[in-house]
Amino acid sequence: MNPAAARCRGAAVLALLALALLAGCGAQAPPAATPAATAELKSAAVELREADLTYSAEAVVEAVRQSTVAAQIAGRIVEIRFDVGDYVRQGEVIVRIDERTAARAVEASSAQVEEARANLANARTQLERSRQLLAQKFISQSAFDKADLDFKAAQARVTALLAGEGAAAAERSFATIVAPYSGVVSARHVELGEMATPGKALMTGFDPSTLRVVATVPQAQIAAIQSQGRARIEVPSTGRWIDARRVTVVPSADPRTHTIQVRLELPGEVRGIVPGVYARAHFVTGRALRLLAPRAAVVHRSELTAVYVIGASGAPQLRQIRLGAAGDAAAVEVLAGLRAGERVALEPVKAGMAAAPGAGK
Repeated sequence: MNPAAARCRGAAVLALLALALLAGCGAQAPPAATPAATAELKSAAVELREADLTYSAEAVVEAVRQSTVAAQIAGRIVEIRFDVGDYVRQGEVIVRIDERTAARAVEASSAQVEEARANLANARTQLERSRQLLAQKFISQSAFDKADLDFKAAQARVTALLAGEGAAAAERSFATIVAPYSGVVSARHVELGEMATPGKALMTGFDPSTLRVVATVPQAQIAAIQSQGRARIEVPSTGRWIDARRVTVVPSADPRTHTIQVRLELPGEVRGIVPGVYARAHFVTGRALRLLAPRAAVVHRSELTAVYVIGASGAPQLRQIRLGAAGDAAAVEVLAGLRAGERVALEPVKAGMAAAPGAGK
């Protein structure tokens, strides 16, 4: 290659590099968080204040009044008025069993009672006549005694048959199954047309106004729990925190696990909570000065626990923190990662959108 051609090619390469540099200078940098976006973020300050010290234990919701209604007589099921999830008031009919056999038994008992009453009336008449004849010396004392015994036997038969009539009527009433208390049907065990037998389960229900939470606690924690007598119930599925109305320690321990059951009564009917729901019991064991951050500001990403801290420039920055056990329904203890007075975003999703790219990395 001659020198002239080499100089031309070098000039061309230099020109291309110059054009690339000019194009790069014209590229724009990634946009940072705008002041308007950060101004709309709600935030709260991290506070150092007194908080309840708690011991947390896993628990489950159960019904104080829960029962399974069973059949007391045999017969075909002819009517089912309620199904799972229905609310039933006390005394309402829930299931009917064919009562024709029981009705015939009541009619037979009633007829026997009428016959016995007629015999009693006849025995009473014979006794009065025998008393008059005895006074006139027309019959012996033994004949009068026999009439008296016949009368008493007729009385006893009427009493026995009346009891039998009552038993037959009671058995007939068993064909109509009513709700023993107001509650919600949680299970239906039979279908229309099935054969009911004595002891066969028909329906299961519970009273939603008498729910409680049962937790299993180590024996070493019982003294602290009893000293305060206060607890809060967390229901993760609904995100609710509820103050327990009463804390009751069951006076018996499991010798294998060395644990004791503790019952926490809920304050009346609570919507969205049914028997079997998972819960956490937070027993108050004392009070101490703790650094608290709002629960709404905490972000959980896989194994990362963090908050968006509002910096001096107003831009939110993701910062990892470590949580403690103290706190309440609105705030949680922070062991590391924050200082008192720092502000954290209460809407982590919006804060993440407003954060500058790379701020949380």
